Amino acid sequence: MESKKTHTVHEPDLEYSNYSYADYLTWEMEEVVELIKGTIFKKAAAAPKRLHQRISAKLLTRLYVFLEHRTCQVYSAPFDVRFSKKSTEDKKIHDVVQPDICVVCDTEKLDERGCIGAPDLIVEILSPGNSTVELKHKFDLYESNGVREYWIIHPETQDLLIYNLVDGKYVPSRLFTSGDVVESTVLKGFALDLEEFFGDME
Repeated sequence: MESKKTHTVHEPDLEYSNYSYADYLTWEMEEVVELIKGTIFKKAAAAPKRLHQRISAKLLTRLYVFLEHRTCQVYSAPFDVRFSKKSTEDKKIHDVVQPDICVVCDTEKLDERGCIGAPDLIVEILSPGNSTVELKHKFDLYESNGVREYWIIHPETQDLLIYNLVDGKYVPSRLFTSGDVVESTVLKGFALDLEEFFGDME
């Protein structure tokens, strides 16, 4: 009987680009990291800014109250979302991200480690640590894996852009700002009055 080899990674090589979720589970790193196509993306080493956290907490609360007693469930980071079209084996999953907020309506996708498959809605709240490359990769990842609705919130300018999946491609909304009432196409009945939502954000 062939014995299994064990391999523990504590400090991954950031230049390497074929890591899997199995590798990810072995890492002991202070920074929050994500995997996109096997490549490591570090989130900002410092904690998110206070405004980022206020927006996240407020939106999470609104979504939680709206979804209470409904099938869909809402989660906030840290929460692993694993994407894989071919296999659910840890060593064959090369895309693992931690969206700021995500909503999952198919509870079969949920397990004790997070979500395996596309959430129905993902919200990313931008911070100075977000790189253009990271955002481009995430856009492609969410689109190609079928995330139906993708919100991007800009805390500093207090505006919101929504991408809706139509025939497998994202269609952007106009830029929503103060005075707009934003409605979700995925969560029917959920609306956000941006003037009221951002009104006490300083």
